[in-house]
Amino acid sequence: MLVKSEIKRIVSLQQKKYRNEHGLFFVEGKKTVQELLVSTIALHKIYCTNPEDFTVSAPFLEHITDAECKRISNLKTPNGVVGVFKKPAPQNIDFTDWIVVLDDVQDPGNLGTIIRLCDWFGMQHLVCSKNTVDCFNPKVLQATMGSIARVNIHYVDLVDFLKNTTVPIYGAFMDGKSVYETQLPTKGILVMGNEGNGISSNVEKFITQEISIPQFGEKTAESLNVATATAILLNEIRRG
Repeated sequence: MLVKSEIKRIVSLQQKKYRNEHGLFFVEGKKTVQELLVSTIALHKIYCTNPEDFTVSAPFLEHITDAECKRISNLKTPNGVVGVFKKPAPQNIDFTDWIVVLDDVQDPGNLGTIIRLCDWFGMQHLVCSKNTVDCFNPKVLQATMGSIARVNIHYVDLVDFLKNTTVPIYGAFMDGKSVYETQLPTKGILVMGNEGNGISSNVEKFITQEISIPQFGEKTAESLNVATATAILLNEIRRG
């Protein structure tokens, strides 16, 4: 049976402040928990209504009731599994391949999808501005579908990060050179901007090449969703 203090701590992890304070985050769903279990991210505890689904033993596994699951879940319809994990320590950034950089992306769904795209296209490092939404936000984690286990995510001062790099820096702009006409190198940095404002002026001055995804229709949307644009650009990067 879950005690009141434990329920309170798990629920508090829905807020960034308490995730940082406890050094923990939580995910929901059997598949996502299982993917994290085989990653380098350390387990704190699994709470589930069907403990036979996991080979983890006590004290890292606790059988809970449906009612208890509902109290600690962030979902309208809980799926019976809540995994609490330790936030991973920062890793060194590897500049031998492409790196995706996010400049103040705010929507949890967009960040979660971009993490999943980095996983799909083999981008090991995702660098985020300090004002980008927290990657351990429950909505972000839900959208990653487990890819959070395979992508190293860094929160840094982008100006300091970009001014000290020696690889070419490409930025996504509406009026940049068509990516289909751009010869992309084997390593570099791809910067994606905020949903409403694009790449900030402080970051823009470090861009060595502005690229864009051309429009083809006569009546086109004002812009592409940042996650959709990231998918197209990463595909072009990997096409070589």
